[in-house]
Amino acid sequence: MRIGELAGIAGVSTRTVRHYHHLGLLPEPERRANGYREYGLRDAVALARVRRLTELGLGLEEVRDVLADDAGRELREVLAELDEDLARQEAAIRARRARLAEVLRRSEEPGGLPEEGPVSEQLAELFAEMARASAALPGPEPAMAAREREVLALLDASGDGRAQGAMAAALREMFVAPGSMERAYAAYGLLDELAGAAVDDPRVEAAARALMGCIPEEVVAAIAAGAGPVTGAPPGAEVWADLMLAELAPAQAAAMRLAMRMIGEGKR
Repeated sequence: MRIGELAGIAGVSTRTVRHYHHLGLLPEPERRANGYREYGLRDAVALARVRRLTELGLGLEEVRDVLADDAGRELREVLAELDEDLARQEAAIRARRARLAEVLRRSEEPGGLPEEGPVSEQLAELFAEMARASAALPGPEPAMAAREREVLALLDASGDGRAQGAMAAALREMFVAPGSMERAYAAYGLLDELAGAAVDDPRVEAAARALMGCIPEEVVAAIAAGAGPVTGAPPGAEVWADLMLAELAPAQAAAMRLAMRMIGEGKR
C-alpha cells in the first residue's frame, strides 16, 4: 500500500508518517522501482502502536525507548513514570482550581477583584478594606493609595515567601486598630497634595507625621531598636522603598524619606 493508505488506516497524516521515519520511530520500507514506498501489514501495526503510545501521553523520545530492541526501557516502566507525572499535574491543577475558586468567591464580594489583579488572601483582605475606605470618601480615591497597592501587589507576586509573610504581619499590625485605615487615607491625601510642591514645602513634614501616625507605636519602637525585619519591614524592604520613591514627585519622596527617618529614630 502507498503512504496515504497507510496513514488512513492508522488515522494519522502522511506528514506524521514521514516525521516518524525521520525520527527513526518507523522503519523505512522498501521502495518500488518507481521510487514510491511500499508498505505492508507490519508497517501498519508498527504505526498504530506508535500512535497508541503517543495518545497515552508519551513523548516521542519515550516512544523511541519503548520501541528499541536493545537497551530499551520496558513499557511498564515508562507508563508508570507517565502515571506519576500525570498525578503531579493533577495535584497541581487541583491546587490551582482551589486558588481560582477563592479568587472567584472574592470577586463576588463588595469591591470585587482589585485592578492590580489576583493577589494573596492577606493582601486581598487589605485591598477590600481599602475599597471600603475609598467608597466612604467624599471625593475620588487618593492616587497614592493606588500606587501603594501596585507596590504591594508586586511584592506579593515576587515569589519571596519570607518577604510575603513579613509583609502580611506588618499589614496586620498597621491596620488592625480602629480608624487605622481612615488615618492611612488621610495621609494618602496629604501626599497627593504634594504632587506639584517644592521639597521645602512645610506640608512635607505634615505628611511625614501623618504617615508616622499610621504605624503603631510598638512597631515604631521596635524598628528604632533595630528589630525592624522582625516586626515590620519585610526582608529587602529598602529595595521596594526605593522602587516606590523613584516614581514619586520630589516633595512626595521627601515626605516619605522623612517619615522613614523618623520611624528609624523612633520619633513621633
